[in-house]
Amino acid sequence: QAWASGGDSSLKLLLNQEDPEALARVLAYYRYLAAARSEALASFRETLAELATVEASAAARRDELDAERDALVARQRELAAAQDRRAEAVAALAASIAERDAELARLARDAEALEKVLVEIEAAIRDLAIPANYQPFTAARGAMPWPAAGEHANRFGRPRNQGKMRWRGVTINAEAGSTVAAIHHGRVVYADWLRGSGLLLVLDHGEGYMSLYAHNQSLLKDVGDWVTAGTPIATVGASGGRERAALYFEIRQDGKPVDPAGWCRG
Repeated sequence: QAWASGGDSSLKLLLNQEDPEALARVLAYYRYLAAARSEALASFRETLAELATVEASAAARRDELDAERDALVARQRELAAAQDRRAEAVAALAASIAERDAELARLARDAEALEKVLVEIEAAIRDLAIPANYQPFTAARGAMPWPAAGEHANRFGRPRNQGKMRWRGVTINAEAGSTVAAIHHGRVVYADWLRGSGLLLVLDHGEGYMSLYAHNQSLLKDVGDWVTAGTPIATVGASGGRERAALYFEIRQDGKPVDPAGWCRG
């Protein structure tokens, strides 16, 4: 009771003691209780402080764990996004390879069709009579005009579409409808549509030489017509599947492609 009463209650207890010895005992007991009470309060305060420290540490650790969890979630999302991008890139690459393979296969078919036509032409013109005013093709080597005015978009012998096929002629980017002219005296031996080449005109120049003019918008000469250097024979176009107007031009010797740059000036 003395512990619970404390303060004024303890003083009243002391005043009510009439026996000095009893009073001394009570005072001693009271001092013991006061010391115990003070010690308990100090211990309680120390425990509260320790609890506050533990709670603060736990809260800090909880914040760290939350931050780590958020970082892991963000990293997982980044990895998932990276995997999606990689899958898209692989799919795009596969589609690009398939598209390139299809283009190469188409080019191979077109080249085969052209070779077949040229073989047939060679067989047909083998015994053609040469006119009296014939000008030898080899005599004009390096001095012939280019068949159309424009930028040369590719060079002879360069790889075509990143494949094993190589350019057998020159593509000349020119205005649609502009003139395509014969590079030398010759006879028209083919003037028709051919898959991959569009409207194609072929001139035979004798001595085993021929010149080819492809992707024309229109043909101005017919099979059997004789032409001289500079004679308009067609107009530039985009026939045969081209995206823009251009003339594709080849020179052949005994059926084999030769570099036009060695024959035409400029």
